[in-house]
Amino acid sequence: MPETAIRCEELGKRYRLGVHESYKTVRDVLSAKLASPFRPAKSVAKNHVHLWALADVSLEIKRGEVVGIIGHNGAGKSTLLKILSRITKPTRGSAEINGRVGSLLEVGTGFHPELTGRENIYLNGAILGMRKSEIKRKFDEIVAFAEVEKFIDTPVKRYSSGMYVRLAFGVAAHLETEVLLVDEVLAVGDAQFQKKCFAKINEIGKDGRTILFVSHNMAAVRSVCREALVLDRGRVVAHGAIDETVDGYLAQVSSEVFDTVETTSFTVKKVEILADKSPIIKTFDAAQVKVRFVAKTDVGDPGMYVSILTPDSRRLTGLDFKDFANAAPLRAGETCELGFAVESLPLLPGAYQLEIHLKDMSRGLVEIVPHAYRFEVAETQVYGGRKLDSWFGNIGLRAHAFNGSCNGAKAKTCSN
Repeated sequence: MPETAIRCEELGKRYRLGVHESYKTVRDVLSAKLASPFRPAKSVAKNHVHLWALADVSLEIKRGEVVGIIGHNGAGKSTLLKILSRITKPTRGSAEINGRVGSLLEVGTGFHPELTGRENIYLNGAILGMRKSEIKRKFDEIVAFAEVEKFIDTPVKRYSSGMYVRLAFGVAAHLETEVLLVDEVLAVGDAQFQKKCFAKINEIGKDGRTILFVSHNMAAVRSVCREALVLDRGRVVAHGAIDETVDGYLAQVSSEVFDTVETTSFTVKKVEILADKSPIIKTFDAAQVKVRFVAKTDVGDPGMYVSILTPDSRRLTGLDFKDFANAAPLRAGETCELGFAVESLPLLPGAYQLEIHLKDMSRGLVEIVPHAYRFEVAETQVYGGRKLDSWFGNIGLRAHAFNGSCNGAKAKTCSN
């Protein structure tokens, strides 16, 4: 078997925006051809807007490598996987894959809603190029993994989204394909199922199969991948070892300049949350939160409240500037920067949001800044070297263990 599993050379995919092409019947086409000699020539519009979802992507992935593909929304991640899955054709360049390909790009891709779970396993396996005997040998393992034994003879149109994705992932992961392409679909499952899927991906990677894994969850990418590839505006901007590449991407994200945000009384110019000694924030790092704003009117007693939220807007903690210090009054048009120095940020790996309230305490004025500032906490070793996943929640605790009843037990202090 060739050592190279995937090779792309100057791969590009272009879409034309804002143009709707109606479908034509054979009769329409023939009528147009017969009438064309008698019609005046039409000028062709040349002002169409084109978007290069991928632009000159060249890469080579060896057999057995597990590679994470990361980047902003619209960076070209899903487009790349669709080309490799042969769902869409490239506009230019070439993509070569050695071996059978299994893909999980959307919930239930390749499933027929009217067929049962049992029938869809055989259908999807056949689409992936598997023989009936191979599917039959893996059938019980797929069903047990997906935990749909009771519903295996029920049409999948009656499945919940969780059941759908469990079965779809079970088929793609257990059939004997050499290359597995996984998009963000694991976000549909519950935390326990995600953990099970990540364990399966790790197992597949150890078996020497090639995996491309797309996700916005950096902790998940670190846990299953050994390398990462960063796409930006359709181009490969970084490709290397997992920790170095993800750290560089997160540092770039955290340094981005946000657009000016307006409230009634304030103009927010800049918001930062940065680790003191590192380009990225990790659990228990010392960090700083800084907010720079301009007063639109006179502010007699400036104040600020900052809250940290989960991606689904659950409030984890908050700080009020007036609990620590006072700020000098501001005249209209003057710039002010307020912030906090956090001695040890106890957030576990994941994505978070910063919510900001600006105040004039002399008038009892509180205005919420209408923008949630996203930031990431990177995975790191805590509690004696262990890396924690979402099972542990969002908050890390400084602690030590003790045991007063077992002979020979010693207290152990856990630190970063």
